[in-house]
Amino acid sequence: MKVIKRDGSTVEFDRSKIIKAIQKANDAVDEEHRVSDKEIEQIVCNIERKKRDRYLVEDIQDMVEHDLMMLKKYTLTKAYIIYRYERALVRHANTTDESILSLIKNSNKDVMEENSNKNAIMASTQRDLIAGEVSKDLTRRILLPEEISKAHDEGAIHFHDADYFLQPIFNCCLINIGDMLENGTVMNGKMIESPKSFQVACTILTQIIAAVASSQYGGQSVDVGHLGKYLRRSRDKFVSQLKKTMGDELEESVILKIADARLRDELRSGVQTIQYQINTLMTTNGQSPFVTLFMHIREDDEYVEENAMIIEEILNQRYQGIKNEKGVYVTPAFPKLIYVLDECNCLKGGKYDYITHLAVKCSSKRLYPDYISAKKMRENYEGNVFSPMGCRSFLSPFKDADGSYKFEGRFNQGVVSLNLPQIGILAKGDEDAFWKLFDERLALCKRALLCRHESLEGTLSDTSPVHWQYGAIARLDKGETIDKYLHGGYSTISLGYIGLYEVTKLMTGVSHTDPKGLEFALCVMKRMRQKCEEWKKETGLGFGLYGTPAESLCYRFARIDKQRFGTIEDVTDKGYYTNSYHVDVREKIDAFSKFDFESQFQTISSGGAISYVEIPNMRHNLDALEDIVRFIYDHIQYAEFNTKSDYCHVCGFDGEIIVNDNNEWECPACHNKDQKRMNVTRRTCGYLGENFWNVGKTKEIKARVLHL
Repeated sequence: MKVIKRDGSTVEFDRSKIIKAIQKANDAVDEEHRVSDKEIEQIVCNIERKKRDRYLVEDIQDMVEHDLMMLKKYTLTKAYIIYRYERALVRHANTTDESILSLIKNSNKDVMEENSNKNAIMASTQRDLIAGEVSKDLTRRILLPEEISKAHDEGAIHFHDADYFLQPIFNCCLINIGDMLENGTVMNGKMIESPKSFQVACTILTQIIAAVASSQYGGQSVDVGHLGKYLRRSRDKFVSQLKKTMGDELEESVILKIADARLRDELRSGVQTIQYQINTLMTTNGQSPFVTLFMHIREDDEYVEENAMIIEEILNQRYQGIKNEKGVYVTPAFPKLIYVLDECNCLKGGKYDYITHLAVKCSSKRLYPDYISAKKMRENYEGNVFSPMGCRSFLSPFKDADGSYKFEGRFNQGVVSLNLPQIGILAKGDEDAFWKLFDERLALCKRALLCRHESLEGTLSDTSPVHWQYGAIARLDKGETIDKYLHGGYSTISLGYIGLYEVTKLMTGVSHTDPKGLEFALCVMKRMRQKCEEWKKETGLGFGLYGTPAESLCYRFARIDKQRFGTIEDVTDKGYYTNSYHVDVREKIDAFSKFDFESQFQTISSGGAISYVEIPNMRHNLDALEDIVRFIYDHIQYAEFNTKSDYCHVCGFDGEIIVNDNNEWECPACHNKDQKRMNVTRRTCGYLGENFWNVGKTKEIKARVLHL
């Protein structure tokens, strides 16, 4: 038999613990009120005879109390109840000891593997993770209402980022990098003026990213379109210097040619600065900055040619990769890249199609970039095209006092996600029961999100000067509160959801790709979107429906529900729930049909959505990839490719393992022949960290968030 503890973990049934608890209660009463060893044995046997597969620990204790009452040992029963209560107080007083000690011993897998950009063995990272465990403990016991903590523990909802809830910091943002570069900023009390060259602009950019990432807990996105101005400044500087020093000796055409050569060198160096600094910098919370570079070629941009050059260089350097400690080029996890498809570069004869060809080639080898269709995004966001935040959530359109749309310099306050399959399990096919419970759970999510919002109210700009005083979000005075940016839709607050496929299967018996299931699934999605709109009108806050890509949450919800409700075919038996609105990975559906089908959910899930397809052997299917990219432009707002990739366990090479003349698997980088051909899907979960070989010499993914 299995016993489910209060923290959700499962252990083997241990009769000695029941005996010990009763004996402790025995010791607390006079002899005439005690039970004999034989009676204790009988109580334990009564529990064992029920032969249940699993017990909640509370159920066992209830049965002990019942049997003591049946023996008319009322005084002893009272002592036992007091013993239970005292143990509960101990648990309530401190729940962090075990989790913190397991972190130090490198055995807390849940926390250690939660973030691919955090090395949980390093002392600096452990310091942040320990602080996170303390924050989670205080959040659950003191800061959150009991009903929300209980709902989180039972997997009804997930209160994201409880490990940072103790602090007045938010989730993710779009850095107002244009303002910070143009008007200067301050970091660590030092003035940083507007750069005079591209190389300096790239250096300042990475310093800003590190400073911003150190004072928030989600990702941040940067529009590289702001760098074009500084590349032109460098060119003008080179031309001016050459004319001043060699104008009498060289023709202007030669001067321009030399200046362009210097500019190319500076372009390569500047982009290399961005790539290497982002991958080598560590924020104060012990991780690489979780940053996204947004690449949009805007034909109406004054600096469109310069920005096209910058985007081309970023893609070239990402295609090459970064050398690991063994000197082998591998795929870096960051920065994430998002490439926008517009009329000028959607592979339909546009001027900048050559850059899209390079983007597809880069995706085939390095998995990034992801793709946004400017055409579809303009349809969904009032004619605007803008980056998602680092966590892939989108802001709602917002106009400033001048009536101009504003996206950069805005942020997400926090996220609470809803476990849709659990509602379906509890409803047992009864639609009336489902919708009633669904609305109750949505109301609970609203209360949890308001807790997130209220915890930020009254925060002073001094808590993070780079955000609030020096331009990343705002330029407030010292001592001023951030409250005006929390209200009126300036920032967003997100309702996430997991398992649309599973809840549809539970309630209709078919997938949401079936017409019958689709009707139900759309009703669920529209109900959540409707509630967000209602909450927005009621509170003035920027609620949004967010198809969260939190793959680890797909596993947490499924694990909890399997422990509570047992194995349910095509629901809890898989070990994971399908992310947001996605088609289940086991359904046979081609890439075009999948994107076309999922696009209808992206328009509803406007607070955040992404779809992916898995393409085998991408490096040998460039024509097919380009066909899909054309399709993305016309049919879906935000999409990415997954693939299967080989990996050398000796040097870390993540390219294609070859078959040599002796018919052996050989790494082309280090030529080690002790290889097994292991195709491992890594992009399903977005994990791009280091793979490893386990003790059984079986290829595994370090993150535990994969459909394998």
